[in-house]
Amino acid sequence: MTGTADADFERFVVAQSTPLLRFAEMLCGDRHTAEDLVQQALMRSYPKWHRLEGDPLRYVRRVLVNRFLSQARRRWNNEVPSDPVHNDWDQRAVADFAADVQTREAVLAALSGLTVRERAVVALRYSQDLSEAETADLLGMAAGTVKSTASRALAKLRLAPDLIDSGVGGN
Repeated sequence: MTGTADADFERFVVAQSTPLLRFAEMLCGDRHTAEDLVQQALMRSYPKWHRLEGDPLRYVRRVLVNRFLSQARRRWNNEVPSDPVHNDWDQRAVADFAADVQTREAVLAALSGLTVRERAVVALRYSQDLSEAETADLLGMAAGTVKSTASRALAKLRLAPDLIDSGVGGN
């Protein structure tokens, strides 16, 4: 890769890593898996970077979604999660973030009740603010399928007890 392409890729990674990580976490519901997905998407995109035309974020998102869907189809990946590591954080800092964490956990719990396809559609449409046509193109499905999938997913989310109990969703 040329020096200019390397610099462009580096600027892209610096600018887009956090938004991509948030998007990936919406897809898979787990921070560590999301980090792996983003890393895999960036690693797969780097060799093709100098040939990309148009919006590179669109390409990287597509790679990330494809990796997520591919991993979701596998029954087991031979990885066994360990017990979470508990840090002794300053209690004031924990209290400051408690409401945000509760909301985030409620959203992730509600999203876990969706199918893989529904999660992908919701994440692309509402987290990444893509149109139905853009979402359909990225997922390789008809725009009508995106619309009906989003409608079913949103209906499920409206009834999700975790969102209703936390005050995030509901009527």
